[in-house]
Amino acid sequence: MMGRQIGRRAAAGLLAALPLRCVLSAQAGEAEPIRIGFGEALTGSLAVIGKSGILAMQIWAEKVNAAGGLLGRPVKLVYYDNQSNPANVPGIYTKLLDVDHVDLVLSGYSTNMAAPAMPIVIDHNRLYISVFSLASNSEFHYARCFAMIATGPDPKRVFSQGFFDLAASLSPQPETIAIVGADSEFARNATDGARANATAAGLKIVYDASYPPTTVDYAPVVRGIRAAAPDVIFVASYPTDTAGILRSAAEMGLKARLFGGPLVGLATASMKTQLGPLLNGIVLAEQWVPAPPLQFPGVMDFLQTYQARAAGAGVDPLGVFLPPFAYARMQVLEQAVTGAGTLDDARLADYIRTHSFKTVVGEVAFGKDGEWSQSRMIWTQFRGIKGNDLAQFKESSTEVVLLPKAFASGELATPFQAGSP
Repeated sequence: MMGRQIGRRAAAGLLAALPLRCVLSAQAGEAEPIRIGFGEALTGSLAVIGKSGILAMQIWAEKVNAAGGLLGRPVKLVYYDNQSNPANVPGIYTKLLDVDHVDLVLSGYSTNMAAPAMPIVIDHNRLYISVFSLASNSEFHYARCFAMIATGPDPKRVFSQGFFDLAASLSPQPETIAIVGADSEFARNATDGARANATAAGLKIVYDASYPPTTVDYAPVVRGIRAAAPDVIFVASYPTDTAGILRSAAEMGLKARLFGGPLVGLATASMKTQLGPLLNGIVLAEQWVPAPPLQFPGVMDFLQTYQARAAGAGVDPLGVFLPPFAYARMQVLEQAVTGAGTLDDARLADYIRTHSFKTVVGEVAFGKDGEWSQSRMIWTQFRGIKGNDLAQFKESSTEVVLLPKAFASGELATPFQAGSP
């Protein structure tokens, strides 16, 4: 009740101010901006990634506005801090749609922040383009939802498939596996897919556990894995968990024939420099890396612009994780609005569903449940990392591409021993 009262007061204040703003716009001869709304992590555990995505979107908005905007109108980003807390997301999207009346709506970074907005967006019949949200539409099957993530039409399975392909390449083939992840939307989806892949590969799951997102001591988790002595270890974690698990693994000298998964955060400069040599040997699920075969048209120019502004904006100086996809999502939206010639949600959804889009992360087309029609997941391995200097992470030799084979720059190195050179 209190939330609705606050919302009504906010709406009343907005309506009271609206005539003045319209008059000022008319006097200045300016078109009303196209407002693009979203919630994003400006604080909390996901902020190191979320803020980098906002800079990418701002770069896009400035470029579009310099060229005359969309449909003859400037674009404006309207966003609020979700504080890396899923509980804040529904209220933010209610405000964006019912109070701010934004023209277009996007998700914030991550599954855990994108999924809670889905019921609000669906209730309003709005177009929704998420970014790095794993299978968030797999239960809703909402026809106006589209995902900027490289998993493809079977996201839960594909998200870990490369890990199991690498495991199958070992000789002799492994027999046992440990699967671990946070008790949250993202990790549950990732580990669900991993269990299905493990069963298909004939691997016996000897350790299968989740931990609360509020966990601060990961030693019990790592001790449990070590006691089970699995051949391979699959981990689905967010930045804080990732750091805690890897530190505990190094302290205990954890060993396995293969260790890795979607350990989120390892693509950021802050995590790389914090953990340094603790990354050696880890196999990582990536969306994109700046390896020569993956340097699609425009992506290196975008990164150059982003990196030149990153320090001043106080965001991740490398920008190779979220920023290219955050920018590519805006390119999809721009091409859809221009191609369809409208802001109508239904017509935009129809256009996105039936067209392909040229972006800085390659050509993208959408299929079932708004996922990419084809998977383009990248699997890499860290090696040769010494100390905590950032410069070494700009060299491709410290993170070699293993899969897909067409993009490979090295072969899998085994076994894994936590903290080894």
